[in-house]
Amino acid sequence: MSDRPLKLLLIDQDPIFRLGLRVALEKFPHLQVVSDVETDTAALQVLAELAKQDPNQVDLVILELGNSRSTDLQQQGLQLCGQLKAQYPHLPILLLSSITNPGLLLAARSAGVDGYCPKGTAVSELVAAIDEVAKGGSLWFEQSRENEEIETREAGEQRRLNTYDLKLAFAKLRNNWRLSGIAYIESTLASVTAQLQVPGLPLIDQAVLAGQRRELLAARWLLNKLLASSQERRQEKQRQFAISTRRSPGISSTSIAIRTSNSQQVQKSSPLLSPRALQSALFASCITKLQFPLQNVTDVPLEIDILRPDKKRELLYLILQKLAQMLDELRASRIQPSQLYEFKNTILHDLWQVAVTDFFGKFSRLQVGDRSLETVPFLLQNSQVVQAGILNQTPLVMELFSYLLFQRDLQVENTSYPAGSTEAQSQALMILENLLIQVANGVVQPLLNSLADLEVIKQNFYDRKLISTREIERFRNNLTWKYRLYNYINKPTAIFESRYELFVFAPRGIAKTSVYAPRGQELTKLSGVPLAVTLLLEFQDAIAPRIKSLLAVFGSGIVFILTQVIGRGLGLIGRGILQGIGSVSLTEKTFRRNSNKGQGTEDRG
Repeated sequence: MSDRPLKLLLIDQDPIFRLGLRVALEKFPHLQVVSDVETDTAALQVLAELAKQDPNQVDLVILELGNSRSTDLQQQGLQLCGQLKAQYPHLPILLLSSITNPGLLLAARSAGVDGYCPKGTAVSELVAAIDEVAKGGSLWFEQSRENEEIETREAGEQRRLNTYDLKLAFAKLRNNWRLSGIAYIESTLASVTAQLQVPGLPLIDQAVLAGQRRELLAARWLLNKLLASSQERRQEKQRQFAISTRRSPGISSTSIAIRTSNSQQVQKSSPLLSPRALQSALFASCITKLQFPLQNVTDVPLEIDILRPDKKRELLYLILQKLAQMLDELRASRIQPSQLYEFKNTILHDLWQVAVTDFFGKFSRLQVGDRSLETVPFLLQNSQVVQAGILNQTPLVMELFSYLLFQRDLQVENTSYPAGSTEAQSQALMILENLLIQVANGVVQPLLNSLADLEVIKQNFYDRKLISTREIERFRNNLTWKYRLYNYINKPTAIFESRYELFVFAPRGIAKTSVYAPRGQELTKLSGVPLAVTLLLEFQDAIAPRIKSLLAVFGSGIVFILTQVIGRGLGLIGRGILQGIGSVSLTEKTFRRNSNKGQGTEDRG
């Protein structure tokens, strides 16, 4: 067992937890997750299949004992432990559970469980428990916690009798407060920083997130100032002094030489991130962004828009999980970089196929009229349509795989980003998010083509706003127009402009961005309507400046005629009319006044 990695089987009802645990354990080279399943039936089936190949395929089973709120699931978990020990008596079992009931834990131990860790245990402690149980040992965190509580109570009695111990306890408590606060601030700061790096973020969101980041930095500084011990303050002053000394211009050549040699030693001693570590960091960032809202905020309809938010997130998590397994299989097969591009279509097809199988259920059936239909085989009949229309159109996939499998620099935006750099991770994350969204569209498309209006499909998968027959047909028509516009207008336009459009996860929902990419070969292969679109764009670029200049001159002339000639003429005519009306009014008033005077004179006579 020491010559090869420990092979683990994960059993948990929560797919998000399984994926997060898998990503966390992949950072340790001596651990390998051979499979992760949701149910006890699937676990026994996987173990049986692996046992046919090699009885030692699994070294440890990590499982969750049902659900803390469901006694039925807890009993099923206990039965599974008994079945595992009956069929595989030498296979160790580690219980990683949110259950803390002493009675259930005792029952699990009686059923043959070799160790227990509560969910929320630090990864380093969990890995140590895995190593201990896999070697044949037994480790129960609950007992160790009880012992720690007893020791804490005894130490508390002694501290009451000793003033020095009271000060020490207060110092430890203050340090714990500081460390817990710093940990919370660091995690929140990392989340805010990741959101700021999302492309296409509105200016108001950027301002809000930037303000939150400044507040977090200020809170971290204030927390360190208030709760740091005197020794830690001295160390911080020494560190600041060292930084200022390095920045000072008056440094001797000897100190520069010493620092240069030390930095070279540090660079030599710090190895580059392994491909598996690159993958773990990238997938962890993607998992974080999958917590964002998944509403489509672009003007382009997507197949997954018809799904409920929980089903949409479940599908994307599933594809990410299957992609991780596929990358592990490619590493195990020792595929060469030159072979990667040859198998591109096969890799994407296999990823789509396994996602369809697991999302809808391998043995699920649908009642269509008078016949019972096997769901997955029926949907997989559309593989050629999905392959040509969606999977083969997904850009930069092989560049992403080459980056993750062989630690090669990422070639995007006409720039080579070094493997492991922040820029490379940011670009790779956009490509990964677009890949997940496109594969998810491919999973839903066969359903919309053939089984869209079945009531059982509507109830299990669709958003409530899109369950009527009219809304479904409208949704399908929008998708049809999307592909027509893409094939005849949007795609040739993107080729002519040398760019790819990518869908990414943003804080406000699924957004759209674009990256530069040379597409000269595709441009030479255009024909028919797409070629006419590119020629029209080229003609527009050539003639538009001239037309604009002519329109500007012609427009200036029209403005001059309207304002200086016609406008002034109308103004003179209007003024004359107004003056005439005023003169008439004045004459009438004078005549009336004189008439009134004459009449008054006659009356007096």
